[in-house]
Amino acid sequence: MSPPPLLQQNTVDVRQGILATGQRLMAAKGFSAVGLTEILVAAGVPKGSFYHYFGSKDAFGEAVLASYFENYLSEIDETLGQPGLTMAQRLMNYWQQWQDAQSFLDCQGRCLAVKLGAEVADLSEAMRLTMKRGTSGIIGRLSAAIATGVAEGSLSIQGDPDGVAQSLYQLWLGASVMVKIGRDRQPFATALTTTRQILHLPL
Repeated sequence: MSPPPLLQQNTVDVRQGILATGQRLMAAKGFSAVGLTEILVAAGVPKGSFYHYFGSKDAFGEAVLASYFENYLSEIDETLGQPGLTMAQRLMNYWQQWQDAQSFLDCQGRCLAVKLGAEVADLSEAMRLTMKRGTSGIIGRLSAAIATGVAEGSLSIQGDPDGVAQSLYQLWLGASVMVKIGRDRQPFATALTTTRQILHLPL
């Protein structure tokens, strides 16, 4: 017998609330530096509720990453599907949104891939694989968009779309790290210029 709809909704809300809290805290402090007690207090839930949804902190970290990438990929699909624009314009809008989200002061949980990438890859195989699936989804969407842009004539590339997409993602990931190190957004300006050059767009 299934739980009543209201109970199901409450269950979803509690779980999502814990995930959202964890995402925000981990984006600010990293995975290892955030303790379970801090998450529980910030989310306003007892320890029993946490273990009802997640078997361990690692399982929680995996769920946070999965939720993060699900939302991120949905946002990419919306940006790259925006009507009335060339694919080149949509791609440049995506990079602008990247800059807006990757604040070195407070990214409000939107910079999780940048923040946790190197850390969790060495801590948990499950989290590493979740991160790999998420980033592969991003690169795949960029590759498809680049191929569409080439076909419609709004951009051009040297090489294949997959390789260019991977290079661009790595470029912006590196720029995000340098922005955090230097607390200066200049690396984004450099990445934007390089992106335009790679896609053969006006500077």
